[in-house]
Amino acid sequence: MPYITGTNQTQIYYETHGEGKPIVFIHPPGMGHVTFKLQQPLSKKFQVITFDLRGNGNSDPGTEDITISLLATDILQLIDQLALEKVVVCGYSNGGSIALEFALSNPERVEGIILIGGFSEVNTFLLRSEFKLGISTVKMKGLSVLAKVLGKAHGTTKEYKKEIEQYVKKANVNILYQMYIRGLEYNCSHRLKDIKVPVLLVDGSFDFYMHSYQRFLEKEIPNAERVFVNKARHQVPTRHAHTFNQLIETFIEKL
Repeated sequence: MPYITGTNQTQIYYETHGEGKPIVFIHPPGMGHVTFKLQQPLSKKFQVITFDLRGNGNSDPGTEDITISLLATDILQLIDQLALEKVVVCGYSNGGSIALEFALSNPERVEGIILIGGFSEVNTFLLRSEFKLGISTVKMKGLSVLAKVLGKAHGTTKEYKKEIEQYVKKANVNILYQMYIRGLEYNCSHRLKDIKVPVLLVDGSFDFYMHSYQRFLEKEIPNAERVFVNKARHQVPTRHAHTFNQLIETFIEKL
């Protein structure tokens, strides 16, 4: 299996498919690179790079305390060791916070940003409650329950639901707990105006509790475009993969 070496010699699992402009996909806590299985058709035109955040899937947990900055640094190590000059970063849900941190910390390495249900801070009751539920579930050793919920919510077939569920179960519980805590605490809202590259904000039309976040990002980021996926909730990359892939293709071709 292919690995790169992250900070403090942590082994980070990754996969790369295709050639062309590189897209780095960043998953939410727990889910791993299988989150973007249905984005593989994009490899016909682009270089599709997926990986497991440290302590998730096949990646080592490492010895350092988790921060969003640390996770962003792992991405920098990934693209450095793949000898990539610039990339498009695509973050899903809390993976969007990591994408934002990477882009803000390494602007010279980013050509574009795609956020699916992303946010720069957690400041609403519903999203805060969702994070706290994740924290409580992991703390009470309910990883199997969480895995089943995520698999059922995202999978489009019985086999894919099972694949996601089994992959979530591989997560290091302590790392996952820290990721939820850090995701809840993270805030880069005051830095959004520093983003100079084009940004695509993808939002499910039925993902109502996230709409305020997307409106805020569209307002604060200078070159942001907001797109709704019709009849979609939060799980756009898996349940609306064809439409999502088309949006990515159009966005990157404009770059």
